[in-house]
Amino acid sequence: MKTDHPIRALCHALEVSPSGYYDWRRRQAQPGPRARENAQLLVQILRLYQESRQTYGSPRIQAQLRQAGQAHGRNRIARLMRQQGLWGRTKGRFRVHTTDSNHDQPIAPNRLADRPAPSAPNQIWVADITYISTQQGWLYLAGILDLYSRRIVGWAMDQNLDTQLILAAWAMALTHRQPPPQLLFHSDRGCQYASAAFRHALAQAQALPSMSRKACCYDNAAIESFWSTLKQELVYRRDFQTPNQARQAIFDFIETFYNRRRLHSSLNYLCPVDFERQTH
Repeated sequence: MKTDHPIRALCHALEVSPSGYYDWRRRQAQPGPRARENAQLLVQILRLYQESRQTYGSPRIQAQLRQAGQAHGRNRIARLMRQQGLWGRTKGRFRVHTTDSNHDQPIAPNRLADRPAPSAPNQIWVADITYISTQQGWLYLAGILDLYSRRIVGWAMDQNLDTQLILAAWAMALTHRQPPPQLLFHSDRGCQYASAAFRHALAQAQALPSMSRKACCYDNAAIESFWSTLKQELVYRRDFQTPNQARQAIFDFIETFYNRRRLHSSLNYLCPVDFERQTH
């Protein structure tokens, strides 16, 4: 009402002092310490959110701030993110169906079920195949994950779902990691993993084959979890026009983001590369 009446008259009517009113207005024009801290924190949250490719929620934002020496409550971070409309990517139910176990090839026993959790890299690798839809057809992706660090150590992509696909992923993993004898290699019962060519490749490296129980995805939960991350944080957010476009995006996601930057909750919020570096 100050445009219609003098300030002093309004203060008298409302039984407040003019000096009190002017002091209040000054405080409103200058944010308090908490508001200034929130503004500075929000700048950092926005930066980390963009660097995570708009995938991090408050737990990972909090963990990354803590690694930088800043302690902030998760509720505070979540509240500031909500105010800006920022949301992490949440995982939904996910199950791939690329396994063809209707074959007459030998089935390896489930050696993973009796093994303790790995204590170092290159003790247990788990593998699987998934698919990515493009406007020009399917692109198949074979991956090999080190169970110790959740690092993708080998991968290959092709428009054909055959044994050559997993042999290419295996060759990459051997080149990069050079595992010792008795490495446990766990997969599903798919015909590609049971083939004579792949069994020979494992034998040459003195690796022990292991296979999941029939129709049981939980035996290979770690690689299934990675597929879910890949689909939720990349594939479902893109409309790939060509297989080559998908190849480039998946390469970037695995090698630039997932292995080297993405914080993993089961690794005490470290990325796979940093987890290996700090523990071995």
